[in-house]
Order: sequence, then structure tokens, then C-alpha cells
Amino acid sequence: MSLARIKQNDEVIVIRGKDKGKRGRVLRVLRIKKRVVVEGVNIVTRHLKRNPQNPQAGGRQERPAPIDASNVMPWSDSDSKAVRVHTEGTGRDKRRVSSAGSALTTAGKAREKKAARKKGKE
Repeated sequence: MSLARIKQNDEVIVIRGKDKGKRGRVLRVLRIKKRVVVEGVNIVTRHLKRNPQNPQAGGRQERPAPIDASNVMPWSDSDSKAVRVHTEGTGRDKRRVSSAGSALTTAGKAREKKAARKKGKE
């Protein structure tokens, strides 16, 4: 399965598992393990020991854990449903909705940050 259909900051919906039907934003894509971390989905409790590097972080902490990428589908706001996506060519922004043929839009915050860093270097 290709992970080219899912990118960071994409809106996705969970289609299988205990969180089925929940929507969220992709926080991280773990390409080697074929997993994604989705905001508000698969919340686990970590018991953290206080340490000198982070003295106030002792105790229990809830955070999202990775889920398999095959359990999520991209969400299209324009169609208000989960959609299948295919890629065209070799470009980065060539993801299209399979049924409608329209371009899949992303939140694009990561891309905006990268552009801001480039402007700062110039």
C-alpha cells in the first residue's frame, strides 16, 4: 500500500477499529512502519517518571498513538465524505480524488512554514 495518498496535515476519517467514524488531522506519517498519528484518535495513557530534563512532566499523560495507514481514508470537505485518492505524475501536489477528478486540498501548514523559512534565508 502506498502512503502517497496521506500527507501531514491532511484531514482523514478512521474507517476501521475502535475509533471508527472519528475525523482528525494527521500529525505525523511514519512511512517505514506504514502508520499515521491522527489528532484525537487512538489516545493512550503514558506513565512518565519525573526526570531532571523535564521535572514538571511526571505523572500520567494522554497522547495519540500511531494507527495503521490502511485504517484511514482522506476526507474531502467539498464532497463531505471519505474519498479514494490517486497520484498523477511525479509532482508533490498531484493528488486527485478518484471519483470526481478534482484536486485534493490539504491544510498546508507545513508547506507554509517551509516557505517562510526559505524567505528568511534570502
